[in-house]
Amino acid sequence: MRFIIFCRLLGLVLCGNAVTVYFASHSFRLAVVTTLGCSLLLQLGYFASVLFLIWRSSCAGKAGQEAELVDRSQEVRYQSSDDEHWNETQDVPQRNLTLGISLLLP
Repeated sequence: MRFIIFCRLLGLVLCGNAVTVYFASHSFRLAVVTTLGCSLLLQLGYFASVLFLIWRSSCAGKAGQEAELVDRSQEVRYQSSDDEHWNETQDVPQRNLTLGISLLLP
């Protein structure tokens, strides 16, 4: 939502609140106090929603980093056949033991 649209909707809600309270109580002071309270609550809600969006994006970023690490480990797993060498005394391929350590380094 664009900021100008948000400001217009906020003004519309606050004016509607002020008019409703004024017609219900016939008190200008009560309408002003209630409108200021409503404004405060709306701003707190907006601030909380922004914090929630920041938290959610950081969680998505962490999940993306974990997925990237999994992709890297699968690449290493598929490339690990290049790191095999044959032990001459046995006909069993020996894996490069430094491969597991290199996964821990960035």
